[in-house]
Parts: sequence; C-alpha cells; structure tokens
Amino acid sequence: MIGTGVFTSLGFQLESLRSGFALLMLWVVGGVAAVCGALTYAELGSTIRRSGGEYTFLSHIYHPAAGFVSGWISATIGFAAPTALAAITFGTYLSSVFPVLPSRWLAVGLVVLLSVVHGRTHRTSGGFQRWSTTAKVALILAFVAAGLSLVAEPREVGVLPSADGVSNVFSAGFAVSLIFVSYSYSGWNAATYVTGELRDPRRTLPRALATGTLLVMLLYVGLNYVFLRAAPAEEMVGRLEVGYIAAGYIFGPVGADLMGITLALLLVSTVSAMVLAGPRVLHAIGEDYPTFRFLSSINARGTPGAAIFTQAAISLLFILTESFETILVFSGFTMGLNTFLAAGGVFLLRRRQASGGQSATGDGPADEPYRAWGYPVTPLVFLAVTGWTLAYILRDRPLEAGLGLGLIAVGLGIYAVTRARDRRTRA
Repeated sequence: MIGTGVFTSLGFQLESLRSGFALLMLWVVGGVAAVCGALTYAELGSTIRRSGGEYTFLSHIYHPAAGFVSGWISATIGFAAPTALAAITFGTYLSSVFPVLPSRWLAVGLVVLLSVVHGRTHRTSGGFQRWSTTAKVALILAFVAAGLSLVAEPREVGVLPSADGVSNVFSAGFAVSLIFVSYSYSGWNAATYVTGELRDPRRTLPRALATGTLLVMLLYVGLNYVFLRAAPAEEMVGRLEVGYIAAGYIFGPVGADLMGITLALLLVSTVSAMVLAGPRVLHAIGEDYPTFRFLSSINARGTPGAAIFTQAAISLLFILTESFETILVFSGFTMGLNTFLAAGGVFLLRRRQASGGQSATGDGPADEPYRAWGYPVTPLVFLAVTGWTLAYILRDRPLEAGLGLGLIAVGLGIYAVTRARDRRTRA
C-alpha cells in the first residue's frame, strides 16, 4: 500500500484545500473506508478460496463476464498502472537528487529488475517483500519522529475542527481529493490475490487485511501531518515530490538529498508488491480461458513467469507514453468501480448462503468462512465513500471517467469474442 500516493498526493490536495483539519481528515476517511473494505474482502476471500481477487469474486458472485472484465481491468489498470506510477515517482525522487539520471529510464529499470526477482522462486519473492516492507515502515517512522523534533520553525497545522475546516470536509474539493487518497490506499486488498497460496485464509486473511490497513492509516496521517508541519503549503502546491520538499526543512539541503534517495528506495517495496500480486490475476484468467492459456504457465521454480512479464510489459507502456495525473485519476476511477461491485457482492453471497443456494468452501467448522466484523455497517461505509468518490469523478473529471468506462466496454467485447472462439475450439 505505502508508496506513490502518500508521497505525491498532498501537492494536488492543496490546490483545493488549505485546512489542516480537512487535509488530515482525508486520510482518516480514506483509511476508515479501506479498513471497512478490507474486512468485507476478508469474508469474500475466506468464502471463495481461490487466488485472483476481484476477478474470482465477480465471476463467482455475478457472472463470468463480470469477472473477465474485472481481470481485464486488473491486468491493464489495477496493477500495471499503479506499478507505473510508483516507478515514475521513484524516478522523480531519485532524479531530483541526481538530475543527470533520467527519471523515466530509472522507472523502466526498476520494473524490469523486480519482474526478474519475482519471476524466480517464492522464497526469493517473499523474502524480498518482507525485507523491503519492514525497511519502509521503519524509515517512515524515523521520518515522522524527525519531523516532530527537528523542525526549527514548525507551521501551524490546525488539527482541531473549526467551522471552516468542517465546511471543507463536505466540499466538492474534499470529495475530489479523495480520488488521490483512495488511490493511496489501493493495495489494501492485495492479499486476496494470493488467497489460494495461504495456509489458513480464514485466520490469516482478515488479520493481514485489517491490521495492515490500520497500520498504514496511522502512518499516512502521521506522515502528512509532518509534511504540513515542516514545509510551507505554498511550496508544495501542485508538486509531486512533497516528501523531498519537507525533508529540506527538516534536515537541510544535504539531509534532503539523503531523504530523497531514501524515499525513492521506499517505493521499491511498492512496485515489488504490485509485481508480486498482479500477475496472479493474469494467471487465473489463463487457467479459465483457453485463448489466454499461455498466461497460466508456471516455470520450473513454481512462479507464473509469463504473467509476471506480461504485466511488466503493460507497465512499461504506461511509463513511456502517459502522464502521471491522467494515469492516477483514470486508474483510480476504474479500480473504484471494481472494488465497489466486489464489496457489494458480500450481500448477495450471504443471501445465497442463507437460502441454501451456496455454501462456504470447506466441509467442517474449521473451514467456515470469516464473517466481516460490523456487518452490514462496514461494507455499507465502504460502498458509501467509494460511491461518493466515483460520482465526483464522473462530474468533475469526465474525460478520465469516460476512458475508464470505455476500457470496460472493450473488456466486454474481448470477453464476447473470446467465449465465441473458445466454443468453436471445443467444438
């Protein structure tokens, strides 16, 4: 989860919001929604115990066409686009310290390197992810501690609610800014993409999803508080590298360069997580549709090599051809639709189970699925916040929303052609 969004979003949010209370509430509201979504997904994942995330959920709950389009979104936008965005941010931070290094080619090199790492063994893949994530959390905590203790002239953030701050929370600017926050929390559902590889999903899936998301929410609020406390808002407006700017006020020019390198390295873990989880969707599609059978291949070391390098190729295409903000809003809208439908599916799943039309995977009490804590409030909170964000994207960013809907239409067309071709092949 931790990566591109939290190190880039504040500059965009400051264009429409200046209240410290409203800016921090963005991360609280987004975090609460993500936790509610995580609890809902934990129930879906422990009931439908197969890797693939929304692709598996929507196929199982609605129709194979919905699952296929979800997989199409995940393959083209859901993982490849965030991978590209994180890699672009990595390159931007590193090139801000070393201007001679071209940021775009740094991004390309990172995606290629991590695809090779994860294309090897599970041990190499999982070990790298544990190491990089631990280092990332430790460094963020150190940055927050430094921001609280080393700033010579701290800015007044205004964390307590005021009339102006509360009105900001209910403004259009707040809703539009949630686009960036929702993107920043994307990845809270990543564990559901490897459900089939978990030993005890009923126990481990909710713990991984909920506790991980809560921890990230605390880190995000703390990090943005430090950004606002350390640097003048005017210097961060519209800027991508807000972490580098804040570091200059905390550590001075030399320290800022060191932190720029550190923040760039933090993003390696983000790209790594996307390269690890995303190809499992492509692998599941390859298992289900003969036309894409090549994606289901497993190499001699037990990893889905073809799927990993296919996703890498799509990410490289984004890096080389698109702009940062367009990719972010476009992918945020499309992924939001994906998660909205999946979370809403928990109501249908429970209704079918209550009527005896569908039972949980497994035969005994130990195999019964996890039940989402706070149901039905938790899924409804997630649906309300996500729906609110999607509505404002449709209203205020119609181009990106239209591109997202167009991508869905293309996915439906490919599904129809694929099904027809597969029927002829079987015949």
